[in-house]
Amino acid sequence: MESNNSIPVGTAAGTFLSIMPSITSEDVIKTIILAVVGAFVSFSVSMVLKKFTKSKNK
Repeated sequence: MESNNSIPVGTAAGTFLSIMPSITSEDVIKTIILAVVGAFVSFSVSMVLKKFTKSKNK
């Protein structure tokens, strides 16, 4: 059975190309900053929870 991916690929490409003009460099910088903050918070919470569970198991 042969699969035809031209419709989903065309839809995704059209959506991407229609969104591109409205994306500013400010949006990209904001996204990068939020990703860094989110990664730092996630890592910190993981380390704190690991310490709590480690001390509880002893």
